[in-house]
Amino acid sequence: MNIAAFFDIDGTVYRGSLMIEHFRKLMKYEVIEPNIWYNKINDLYVRWKNRQGDYDDFMEELAQAYIENLTNLNLNHIEFISDQVINLKGDAIYKYSRSRIQWHKEMGHRIIFVSGSPDFLVRKMAQKYGADDYIGSGYIIDENGNFTGKVNKMWDSENKNKAIKNFITQYQINVAKSYSYGDTNGDYSMLKLMGNPTAINPSHELMKIIKDDVTLREKIDIIIERKDVIYHVKGNVEFE
Repeated sequence: MNIAAFFDIDGTVYRGSLMIEHFRKLMKYEVIEPNIWYNKINDLYVRWKNRQGDYDDFMEELAQAYIENLTNLNLNHIEFISDQVINLKGDAIYKYSRSRIQWHKEMGHRIIFVSGSPDFLVRKMAQKYGADDYIGSGYIIDENGNFTGKVNKMWDSENKNKAIKNFITQYQINVAKSYSYGDTNGDYSMLKLMGNPTAINPSHELMKIIKDDVTLREKIDIIIERKDVIYHVKGNVEFE
């Protein structure tokens, strides 16, 4: 019986966004102009942080600016900065997620990271936490190792769904017995597919979807982690 545990990273395992941290480090080391963030991204970021804006709108704008500024850079030239993100920030993960990763390892389940973050960062995160496989947004490089500006995105539900179905076929995964963990509506398909889904600190948009999807609502667990306290509720919870 092949049982897997699918984990989103940003906001589910990691207490933030790997792309944001990498963007900030690129600015810190003046690989990209610091004013890019304040001219294009900061307003949407503040609106999202203040619960006034949509996460997907913020991520689309961030990703576009990120892609534009990585184009023509060499992957090897930013390897140090990528390592810095994981080395300095990679331990900032939720206690609940850390314990679940460890539990799945002990149970012999296959651990797969599925993330909208860049694949070269997701790979490092997967190595750090001993995931068996992973997929992130594919930032295409040319024969010289330079970013082309082309990306196979993995931050939306549709593309995550395709990737997960490929993993299911590849590893002959028993979806009814398997697990999934996510926090935004981009994780909806992953949560719906598996027999044991968990929403970790779900966004308001994801909660709306859960509320409207009777099948998912009846089987999903919802975890709210604040500071060092973990609250465990069922999917039938009411919210405004």
